[in-house]
Order: sequence, then C-alpha cells, then structure tokens
Amino acid sequence: MTSPADRTSPLLDHCPPTLPPEAYWHPDWAERERRGIWARQWVYVGRRDGFAPGTLHRVEIAGDNLIVVCAADGGLSAFHNTCRHRGSVLCVEHQQAFDGRVIRCPYHAWAYGTDGRLVSTAFGTPTPDFVKADHGLFPVALEVWNGFVFLCVAEDPPPFEPDLGRDALDNWPMDALVVGHSFEKELACNWKVFWENYNECLHCPGVHPMLSDRIPVYRRGIMTRQEAADWSPDEGPRQVLKEGTSTWTMNGQPCGPAFPDLSDEERHLAHNFVTAYPSMFIVAHIDYVRTVQLVPLDPARVLLRAQWLFLPETLAQPDFDLANVTDFATTVLLEDGAACELNQQGLRSSRYDGGRLMPQEFDVHGFQAWVLSQIEGVDAEKGPLGSGGSGMSGGSGGGPTG
Repeated sequence: MTSPADRTSPLLDHCPPTLPPEAYWHPDWAERERRGIWARQWVYVGRRDGFAPGTLHRVEIAGDNLIVVCAADGGLSAFHNTCRHRGSVLCVEHQQAFDGRVIRCPYHAWAYGTDGRLVSTAFGTPTPDFVKADHGLFPVALEVWNGFVFLCVAEDPPPFEPDLGRDALDNWPMDALVVGHSFEKELACNWKVFWENYNECLHCPGVHPMLSDRIPVYRRGIMTRQEAADWSPDEGPRQVLKEGTSTWTMNGQPCGPAFPDLSDEERHLAHNFVTAYPSMFIVAHIDYVRTVQLVPLDPARVLLRAQWLFLPETLAQPDFDLANVTDFATTVLLEDGAACELNQQGLRSSRYDGGRLMPQEFDVHGFQAWVLSQIEGVDAEKGPLGSGGSGMSGGSGGGPTG
C-alpha cells in the first residue's frame, strides 16, 4: 500500500501489459506458482488462540500435508505429517486431541516429542546401526506475529516481512484480540484475480456503492488523495471517511472504545491495510481488526476466509451489535467476489490475449511483477522446491476493498 506519508504520486507513467490469460487457469502456471510461491513463502494458517494446548492441527500448503502441534504448555511447532518409519500420517483429523507430550503414529505406534524427536519405536526393536536422533520428524518453519501463525515449507525460508514492516500494527493491541466472527466462501476465480481486485479501486464506484459512500475518494476510482489529478504535495491531511463516520460499521460508529495507543495519523486514516502475500491481508480499524485469508483450491477456485477480531470487553458490552460490524465488510467481500468471478469467466475467452493496466493500477502492476519474479526459472515439472524467495511482500500491497 502507498503510505499516507508518501508525498509523491504513485500513478504509473505508462500502461503496462497484464499477465497473460493462461496465468489464471492453466495447470502449468498453477504448478509454477505452487513451486515458486506457495512452497517458498510464509503462509497464514490461523490465529494463535485457535491452537489449544494438547491439540494437533492438520493443514496443507503447496500440496504438502503438515501438522501444527500445540504442546501441553502451549508451545507451537510444525512438522510434515508423515511418520519416519513407513510414512503413515500422524494427524488423521483436521484437529485432534493428544496428551500434549507425545505424538504417536496411529499405524505402528512410533512416538515423537513435541519438538519432533523420535522417543520410541514401540514394538520395533532397532539394531545398533539405527540412530534415533536421525529419525525425528521433518520440521516446518513457524512464525507467530501479532497473534497470527504462519508456516513456510521451504528448507531455507525467506525473512518474514509484511509489506508495511513487522511494526505496522504495534499500536493495536493485537495479542489481546479474540475472534468474534468468521465468514467463509468459495469463489470461482483464480487466487490472483482476488488479489488484483484488492489492489485497485477503479472498480469501486460501480461495484461498491456503500463503500464508496463511506470513503468519498473511492467514488473517483482511486485509493488515496495522492492519486487525484488535483492533488498537491503541499496539501494537508483530509478526512478519509465520510463526515460523521469513523469506522467500517453499518452506522459508521465504533463498535466499542477506540484503541487508545493509535497515532493521530492512524486515527485519521481509519483503516490500515497490511498485506502478507500470498495468503492474507489485515485491515486494522480504530475499534476492531479484520483478516482475509486466501486458500487456492485449483487454478480457477479460491477459498476466502475472513475473521473479525475484537477486545473481549468490546464483545461483552450489553448492547454490542455484531451484525452492525460484520455486515459492512461482508457486503464488500461479496461484491468483490461476484466481480472476480465475472473476471475469471472472461479470461477464458478465445479472443482475450491480455490487456493493459491503467496508471491507477500501480499496485496491480506491482503484484503481477512480484508473481513473475517468484516463478522466474521455475519449471512446471522440475522447478526448484524449498529455496528461499524474496520475502512475503510484493509491490506495495494496495488494498482499498475487501
């Protein structure tokens, strides 16, 4: 995203070509992205408080079957979901309980500590040439940032770095927030189509009437004042939201007390978008925080998961109106989803061979350049797996909608 502190126009000075249409539906493109992006980058898997002590959680990233382990003491670790004996899965269910100390294979009962060490071969009796220390579980890199849990299956993970930096949410009480509402929807579009929608606002006047009313600059098809033809570097800050409103709720009023440590700029902006390509973005408001996660299902389908995070005391208010909060962004997400599905359908036309981006689509251009940089040199059949990429963020990570 272009920071509100930036004092230059972000508009492109040319109209670059888009990605080719096959990037959104061809299996070879999807395989190159699996190897070059999803198998190399940090991928969001859930909130920290969603992993209770004494539980195993089965997740899939880039075709790899993984487990997130929450030990009895609450410590987290992650491994490939395969026993080092003969390869059986260890965690059978999406989520299952264990004693918090020993992970036991359901087939031949080999047992592992929560740190992945092999502690027992059960009824098997190894000979002296068998070294237990050489047969621990295959580890997966795990990172917890502001209560968000990320995994990276690369053997040499890149540094974890959201687009606005690790300190972007320091003024929000992130570790104290809890999930108050979840929303999930499968969309018939490629995962990149949704990201491209997120990265521009040319669609906002026609697709998002309610959002464009709340954020007047969106009525002009732009994300910030810096994109406007009449913008000057010398102008002072302007009200971002419609006068009389201060957040993304149906009535425009905060759902609870505003977070006390926000800067004047953060309060004035009213929504802070933080992007973590390829799997999620965060929208931090003055009174709550929302996350959107993208999970590719196949080249033409993506699962969208959204969560709304609140302080416990906000949820406990006797007059708290959850729908007043969630209906606003849910409407926006459904509008985006419908537009993305129309986009996906048109990309399969025999006559469409690619388009040209407009100057206002600078963040779309940045995202597409990031995608190309990540899959460069990756072959659909023999591309390298597990080598570190160039980090999570790509381009400037826009985010007017969602």
